Amino acid sequence: MKVLIVLTSHDQLGDTGRTTGFWLEELAAPYYRFEEAGWDITLASPKGGQPPLDPKSNEPANQTDQTRRFEADPAATAALADTVRLDSVEADDFDTVFYPGGHGPLWDLAEDADSVRLIETTLRSGKPLALVCHAPGVLRHAVDEDGTPLVRGKQVTG
Repeated sequence: MKVLIVLTSHDQLGDTGRTTGFWLEELAAPYYRFEEAGWDITLASPKGGQPPLDPKSNEPANQTDQTRRFEADPAATAALADTVRLDSVEADDFDTVFYPGGHGPLWDLAEDADSVRLIETTLRSGKPLALVCHAPGVLRHAVDEDGTPLVRGKQVTG
């Protein structure tokens, strides 16, 4: 199995002056599930390279065994530091696509044409798509073949 994990490149929480990004636990926990299942994992983000981490997700109260494991894992941190550009990936190259949350996706991935294309193509090909926490916001502009919102008539939580 090949899984694409799509991370945000956005690091500003609106006009609050605070930083944001992806939520570490929402990457780390599924990352190790996929790895332990023997899946081939590719990390991508709109800008490529190191995606921004929401600093709140790494505060002591929010750290978990999985986040500590991820931060101590040279292979995982190297993959995170060198995500591929989202515009360079094709849904056909993956068996499934996963979007971790955090506030960042609400700004860039929700508006990113490459993300929308990836979502629509993945679902139209019958492949699973998973989104956690704030990530369902990236479905904002995704549509079915007939142009209706992808989420119309479906139950979505986030």
